[in-house]
Amino acid sequence: MLEAGQVVPLGAGAYRLRKQLAGSSYGVVWQAAGPSSDVALKLVNRPQMARALPAHRDRWIASANTEIVFLRSLRPWDERHIVRLLDSGDHDGLPVMALELMDTDLGRHLAGERAAGRRASLAAILGWMEQINQALAKVHQYGWNYLDLKPANVLLGASRDNVKLADFGTSRARAGAPCAGFAGTANWQAPEQFFATPKNTYDTDWRSDYFALGAMFYYLVTDGLPLRFCRDCGQAWREHQSRGAQQMLAANHGELPATLCGDEAALFVRRIRQRAGGLRTTGACASLALLRALLAADRCERPAHGMQIARMIAAIRARAVP
Repeated sequence: MLEAGQVVPLGAGAYRLRKQLAGSSYGVVWQAAGPSSDVALKLVNRPQMARALPAHRDRWIASANTEIVFLRSLRPWDERHIVRLLDSGDHDGLPVMALELMDTDLGRHLAGERAAGRRASLAAILGWMEQINQALAKVHQYGWNYLDLKPANVLLGASRDNVKLADFGTSRARAGAPCAGFAGTANWQAPEQFFATPKNTYDTDWRSDYFALGAMFYYLVTDGLPLRFCRDCGQAWREHQSRGAQQMLAANHGELPATLCGDEAALFVRRIRQRAGGLRTTGACASLALLRALLAADRCERPAHGMQIARMIAAIRARAVP
């Protein structure tokens, strides 16, 4: 059991645990004092590991090693919007990462803003979207699909302007075979991530990340509301696990549920116009066009690459931001 004050030695030095920042069934993150500054120390959740089945334990260790391999492969100039790996090694036989320490994540930041009666400006939302898109472009450039984009994995610095993508344990090599098992977070997934093929595989690619980017866009503009499609997938997974997809299809007469409903599109447009302050609101049309493109049920109808998304975001900024 980890405790404050415990020392974890890694390759570049020793790290003294200060306080736990986050935790999940897979891992725990501590703020720790390092050789030169505080870091975010990410470790495998050992108590959960002890209770898990062998296959789950192997998957957790493999996920941590996947993240280390990816982050080690990055060149320094590619880390502008991806969290930096500062050190890594083993602790009690399990992989550990020392990562740069950021202030908060996008989900917590927005929750705090809502509690204070504030909302993010359209300019801020577009800035975050641009940076997340750039981070995904780097992940794809290095030959990976990210597959777990969600507010908790988008970290913010002190200014709240700069964001960095974190948590790459779910990433899969783009050149690999279709995923044999479920990967990611059910309420932030593209249809092809949640609904298996007839061969019981998940035929994902880089465009699966673009769907999650669309879900993120909707979430940011609507002050934290989830897409109904994503919400229902999450609920189905919680209630039925791997049978959830079949339950959803059966409830919808064998058809894939709509990824963006008409009332959701209308709400999105209203919120865009509110944020534009009544000025140059033709940007609402450009915003909805981007949202629809990202959330296309058929991945072949989503943007083909990050540059296309960047151009669409630029068009929104030109038309909607005073």
